[in-house]
Amino acid sequence: METELFYRIALTMIPELGAVCNRCLVERFGDAMSVFTAKKKEIGAVEGIGEQRARSLKEWKGFAQAEAELRFLEKHQIQPLFLTDTAYPKRLLHCYDPPTLLYYRGNADLNQPKVISIIGTRNHTEYGKRITQELIAALKAHSVLVVSGLAFGIDAIAHKTCLQENLPTIGVLAHGLDTLYPLHHKQLAKEMVTQGGLLTEFPQRTRPDKHNFPRRNRIVAGMSDATIVIETAIKGGSMITAELAHTYHRDVFAVPGRIGDQKSGGCLKLVQQNQAILFSDAQHLIETMGWLDKKPTRRNPQKQLFPELTKEEQAIADILQQGPLPIDELCFKTGLSTSAAAAAILTLELQNIVCALPGKMYQLV
Repeated sequence: METELFYRIALTMIPELGAVCNRCLVERFGDAMSVFTAKKKEIGAVEGIGEQRARSLKEWKGFAQAEAELRFLEKHQIQPLFLTDTAYPKRLLHCYDPPTLLYYRGNADLNQPKVISIIGTRNHTEYGKRITQELIAALKAHSVLVVSGLAFGIDAIAHKTCLQENLPTIGVLAHGLDTLYPLHHKQLAKEMVTQGGLLTEFPQRTRPDKHNFPRRNRIVAGMSDATIVIETAIKGGSMITAELAHTYHRDVFAVPGRIGDQKSGGCLKLVQQNQAILFSDAQHLIETMGWLDKKPTRRNPQKQLFPELTKEEQAIADILQQGPLPIDELCFKTGLSTSAAAAAILTLELQNIVCALPGKMYQLV
């Protein structure tokens, strides 16, 4: 397994390859080691790879760097999470560009049934702080995992409030786990490792450069059922995360603010362009996400394939008896929102009832 992990790390270090190409290669050859041992012609024949990328892979000479990263993980007890690992955040697999390999320090289950992202401006108002704290306090009863970016402002408020409310919280980083940005959050990050965790796709010695943050943001958006934007300017970094979440067909909620208030301009724009649902209160969020505890609907037991499933999960399972389908078709046939369907599919995957196929298709196991 150490040899396979070595090749998993190496696969992420080839500059000409990215998350999309790596996913195609892993789906074709099964594991990272098989990608490296395949013939150049076979690699080049994979859709989206081509002769030039295949040559770059076969001629790559950076194995010493991969070896150093492997030793770093072992020394600091960092958990690597590959695309095919059980502990890998499966919601990311519903995105077209999931990170090939994630590095994780923490104890939270990244595949909890309810996961949300809370994001916002670094220069928050007291209003934004209050909304964030009240929202997290209300979510405590629903055992929600809260994800954010460990930045100043709304991110830090969300993480700190989760620690106070005894909710797990994940900070997604734009650099390696050998450093921390901002350094001011060193103590906060230390506490989060014991009640949640720190997650990144970047190896050691990766600086928090500007171009790394959009990549970080796609993880924040993709590993959550919904993204809640508290406060942001029209061109704020949170807008990138919100737009990515919308692209991934996840629910986006935006907290309204006063017209003309610069810190609420982004939220108002998201609602105006129908990219976000107007956030009114935590109860509305909980209802929209389908997190209310409801009594199961009585069904004919002879027609119910899996009696322990929720109504949404049962609907997905019933439809998939007809054969494999993509998530968009499942949403159309069941009437579920994309986020509700994705959450149901995730639970079914964890119970080994449904499995994912190439091309974002799903079928019964």
